[in-house]
Amino acid sequence: MVKSINTKVDLVIDGNSHMGMTDYGKIMIGDKGFEFYNSRNVKNFIQIPWEEVDFVIVSVLFKGNWIPRYAIKTKKNGLFTFSSKEPKKVLRVIRKYVDADRIVKSLTFFQVLKRNIKVIFDRKNKNS
Repeated sequence: MVKSINTKVDLVIDGNSHMGMTDYGKIMIGDKGFEFYNSRNVKNFIQIPWEEVDFVIVSVLFKGNWIPRYAIKTKKNGLFTFSSKEPKKVLRVIRKYVDADRIVKSLTFFQVLKRNIKVIFDRKNKNS
């Protein structure tokens, strides 16, 4: 069994990890960090200490009425994407440990599309 990094647990909830194939398990949020434990494979787990968290990126749809998933960007190890049954509750608990200015909305589909079209036209104009 894996030893938890948390000494005090604030929330345990069913969740999914979207790292490659979707893994089902439990999300545990406590005083030392964010943890995900796979329900099928005990060796498959993710532990992210709060000192390592750079940003929490939230996908917001329908003006904040639905949050399908959220991602934790770390300083060294990249991006970890998760979803859970009650994401608003999870994000409220995360906000205790991560500054509110470090919790950001992800870009919408149209913002990403606009950015990519702009890059294509800038390259075309630069080469001309």
